[in-house]
Amino acid sequence: MPQPIPLKDHEKEKHLVNRRLLACAALVFSLCAVLVGRLYVLQVLQHDQQSAVSENNRVHVLPIAPERGLIYDRNGVVLADNKPSFDLTITRERTGGNSAKVLDTLTQVLGLNEDDRKQFDKDLRRGRKPFEPVTLIVGLSEEQIALVAVNQFRLPGLEVEPQFIREYPLGAHFAHSVGYVGRINEKEAKVVDSTEYRGTQSIGKTGIERFYESQLHGHVGYEEVETNAQGRVMRMLNRKAPTPGQDIVLTLDARLQVAAEKALGDRRGSVVVLDPANGDVLAMVSNPSFDPNLFVKGISFKQYAQLRDSIDRPLFNRVLRGLYAPGSTVKPEVAIAGLDSGVITPGSRVFDPGYYELPNYAHKYRNWNRSGDGWVDMYTAIMRSNDTYFYDLAHKLGIDRLHDYMAEFGLGQKVSLDMFEEAAGLMPSAQWKRATRRQAWFPGETLILGIGQGYMQVTPLQLAQATSLLASKGVWHRPHLAMTVGGDAPVDPHPMPDIVLHDKHAWDQVSQGMQMVMHDPRGIARAAAAGAQYRIAGKSGTAQVVAIKQGERYNRDKTLERHRDNALFVGFAPADHPAVVVAVMIENGEAGGRVAGPVVREVMDAYLLDEQGHLKPEYAGAVPPRTTPHT
Repeated sequence: MPQPIPLKDHEKEKHLVNRRLLACAALVFSLCAVLVGRLYVLQVLQHDQQSAVSENNRVHVLPIAPERGLIYDRNGVVLADNKPSFDLTITRERTGGNSAKVLDTLTQVLGLNEDDRKQFDKDLRRGRKPFEPVTLIVGLSEEQIALVAVNQFRLPGLEVEPQFIREYPLGAHFAHSVGYVGRINEKEAKVVDSTEYRGTQSIGKTGIERFYESQLHGHVGYEEVETNAQGRVMRMLNRKAPTPGQDIVLTLDARLQVAAEKALGDRRGSVVVLDPANGDVLAMVSNPSFDPNLFVKGISFKQYAQLRDSIDRPLFNRVLRGLYAPGSTVKPEVAIAGLDSGVITPGSRVFDPGYYELPNYAHKYRNWNRSGDGWVDMYTAIMRSNDTYFYDLAHKLGIDRLHDYMAEFGLGQKVSLDMFEEAAGLMPSAQWKRATRRQAWFPGETLILGIGQGYMQVTPLQLAQATSLLASKGVWHRPHLAMTVGGDAPVDPHPMPDIVLHDKHAWDQVSQGMQMVMHDPRGIARAAAAGAQYRIAGKSGTAQVVAIKQGERYNRDKTLERHRDNALFVGFAPADHPAVVVAVMIENGEAGGRVAGPVVREVMDAYLLDEQGHLKPEYAGAVPPRTTPHT
């Protein structure tokens, strides 16, 4: 039996449709109300805040790094320059959130190693502001630039930007004085002014580059730019040009520096050349040296390890940080102490049998000349570098007076004006020994201090400054490298007091003894002064590196090369109107007069003689050599 066909209930369907329409209308109304409410909050209640956020998303401030100041020698030779470079930078916000993938692609495209990839991550993690680029590679090669350009579609957020980087045209010649710049590390990034160093990748690490960093760096500039939603720059709204760093003119003479290096040769050591009239450092050699250009772009681990681990220590600044026993080079200062304190006169004599004995002590303190020099006065004692005479003088002075006089000459303290790396050295005293070693001071320690041995340690710069004070008759001028900074001469904030003697003739008396070292037929460095057109005042020194037992003699054949004595020599010329002071230290050179003396003479010739080998007119007037002392 067929089923009845159901009829539609149109009324019921109408009510159902109406209910659904009402529900949809209510939902739409509610959503519209929420939207209107949200728009009210954003546009009315939070108008100022959201406007600022919108502006920040649209307008960005990009830093413009200042150009670093140049460094010149006293004659205008460029020692530190800026050269154009193309650097690779990345802006994380423009990588589409795939910075890691972009860096992986970059590593593959340029054929870099895993260490480079890790360094990229390290650079990217450093603190920065949004849309601020981070430098990944400094100094791209032409091939690398081409590879980045060809693969630009795979490297979003990466850009090649022109920059200036540091260059040292004379390389290793001034590595220890001018110093070098390097990439800012994490430790430095935490202490530098984050505003001033926005956009700057390098900072002074050593030497003048570090000491005058704030003057050389300059002040950062900026650009206000408008960007689109993808971060691409649409137009520039405002620009403030950066202030370039100040140029610095150094007291160094590039020609004299090269001459001093040539005189020293390939031996480990140092040469310091000063102008006693004003403290100008004319040359400063620490050998061996290194190429500072290696550090500008970031030195490789392998290259740095080779420099750091070298037994010859090329990174070590011997002039400022090397601590050495001065040996007999301080005997002139000890003589000044004896004359000024009234302990001796120039004619005071001591008999030298080849050794010295303290009263009631059997220990013999040997003179370098084991056979002795017989009766010696002060002049002969300086000329012959007689240890016995200075043992006796040191004993008469006592440790307290000896310490105080040596301190006046700058020994055992920092003496420079603008060399932050300088070590203080050590001028020991009884109080120092009690405080550091909790031991009493012994008379024998005073004796060996009188010949520049024992606990005393000085830097070559301190030795040069002490000699400069002898040349200037006690007038203090701190050694300095900067002649002008931004056109202005540096000022000494803590000037040292001049050395004032009871009898100013003592300066000339000691100078005469030093001249006899060079010009008397018995002088121990007479060979170094042979044929000189000017008169030289000098003093040699041979300082022990390792102790020798009582009664034993120094035997070079049985001594390791690096345990042999250091050779030192100091001097100034022309002796009657000093224009130049030279201090030379040669590690394990053994004989100060024979090995270091000729280096001093060669440097003095380079400074005082013209290209034809004649004494320059301004230094003519040196008196003919004298061989007998005067009082």
